[in-house]
Parts: sequence; C-alpha cells; structure tokens
Amino acid sequence: MNQLKNIDFFELDRVLEDVAKTYAAPSATVWFKVNNNSKPTQEEYHEKVVEFIKKFEDLMKSNFPSENEHSDYLREYISKNIRYGISSINDGNNREVERRYRYYVDFN
Repeated sequence: MNQLKNIDFFELDRVLEDVAKTYAAPSATVWFKVNNNSKPTQEEYHEKVVEFIKKFEDLMKSNFPSENEHSDYLREYISKNIRYGISSINDGNNREVERRYRYYVDFN
C-alpha cells in the first residue's frame, strides 16, 4: 500500500477539485431548467449539486480496478476528497457553486 501513497494523483486531484464547477453545478442548473424551476432555494440547489457529485463518485469508484491491492486505498482517496467537496458546498463555501446559483436565479 505504501507504493500507492507515493503515486502522484495530480490528474485525479484536478478532476475531484473541479467536479462541482464543471459537472455537478451545470448539471443541477440544467435539471432545474428542465423541471421549469427558475427559482430553487439555495438549499435545493446545493442538494441537487451534491446529488450529482455522489453520482460522479459512484462512477469514478466503479471504473477503477476492483480486484487489486490498491483499490481500497484509491476508493477511500476518492471518497475523502468528495466528502470534503460536499462539505464545502453544504457550508456555502464553494464560490463556483454559489456563483452559478446566483447567476441562475438572478438572470433566468
């Protein structure tokens, strides 16, 4: 397991850092548009963004090898980063999610 801890996850880190900005918030916005809801509450918007992030987490974890010595470490690494991102969103501290929410409800 120590060998995996030395692997540079730079590419994966970039994906996990930007998942709310590039995937979850835009997907949530489209979801609200399709459902004719131009004024979701901030809480509703956050919940939908988090829902899309969790779907992304499931996708990521299911597409890496499941039967090798490093799988558990990699899955926990992904989950830890996803939990951190979700916490930031729920606390209203993800600037990109907040910006997209304001733009959607103010200009839609």
